[in-house]
Amino acid sequence: MLAGGTLLLVTFFVPALFGDNPGKELGGMFMGALLALPALFIYVWLPWIVDRFDPEPVWTLAGALGWGAIAACGFSAVINSAIGGFGAAIGGAEVGNFLSACVSAPIFEELFKGLGVLGIAYFLKREFDGVVDGVIYAAFVALGFAGVENIIYYSRAAMQDMGTAKETSALFGTFVMRGLMTPWIHPLFTAMTGLGLGIARETTKGWVRWLAPLGGYVFAVFLHSMWNTAATLSGMLVLVMLPLWLFFVIGFGVMVIVLVRRKGRIIAEHLKDEVLTGHLTLAELKLVTSVTSWWKATFTWGGAPARRFVEAASRLALSKWHSRRAAQGHSQTISGAFVAPLRRELKQRRDEMGRALGRPLPQPEPWRPTPEQPRPPWL
Repeated sequence: MLAGGTLLLVTFFVPALFGDNPGKELGGMFMGALLALPALFIYVWLPWIVDRFDPEPVWTLAGALGWGAIAACGFSAVINSAIGGFGAAIGGAEVGNFLSACVSAPIFEELFKGLGVLGIAYFLKREFDGVVDGVIYAAFVALGFAGVENIIYYSRAAMQDMGTAKETSALFGTFVMRGLMTPWIHPLFTAMTGLGLGIARETTKGWVRWLAPLGGYVFAVFLHSMWNTAATLSGMLVLVMLPLWLFFVIGFGVMVIVLVRRKGRIIAEHLKDEVLTGHLTLAELKLVTSVTSWWKATFTWGGAPARRFVEAASRLALSKWHSRRAAQGHSQTISGAFVAPLRRELKQRRDEMGRALGRPLPQPEPWRPTPEQPRPPWL
């Protein structure tokens, strides 16, 4: 990130500072940041809220956002500029633009964005459970990348408008296209790499662990190249870009919904025996696995202690899931070591919820069959 930040400064800020008109250049950058950053802070809420069953730590999400904004942007900018310059030298401006946008950008932007997700998957395995986490971290990396990229595009459009009769034409059009119409395009591309890394995290097969991330990255490059090529060859023709945009956005939304629902089913499946063994009540199980668990925890179960209870229960279920997968694959994992501490944490959080509500909560008891109910109804 230090190297990427240095490249960003050398590529964009230093030339603007020492150019012929630094006031105009820096004014354009300020205008670009004014448009891009508030929108970025709005967009990052959606992936975070979507992962309601097991929200990722803020510090890891901030790291992913920073990687995309600084490291991925810095390295990609230098490489894309170099390849664009090479293409322009041998074939003219159109060839340089095509090589930069349709070949270099998909390959290297997805590579450096994907490296951020790979770093989290490799070094922070406890925070990277599977496909949903892969998509969430990929979305944050890509949103960071798109935020800084938007600053660059907006600043260029603002400088283009300065001193012309149409004061906001280029800037307005760029903002509508990049800030309103296509903010999720980069997250969609990088989500393919995150999906591949998530599959690698979940699988017990060695060959899948290697091929899934590679396949995800190749598909990310393919989608990115398809979008950039269509935009370049058609000149952003609405009749071409709008159907492609709808296909991408709807596909991304459906994928996220399916994956999040799947993660909820995994958590529910691995918490049912906690009710049997007396570590959760049935009401608590329904709270943790509810679609609106965050809202219920906040407004009817005691607020912050209840949200921490939901997070601890989700983490307990995922730790058991990791342990079971490791046993099936005859491999080792430390996830099993977290089960007992998390069960103790559930008791602590339950007591905190009771104090927040001003009344003791029912304590869970091991389930015992009766002649009228020989089998638990929730299994």
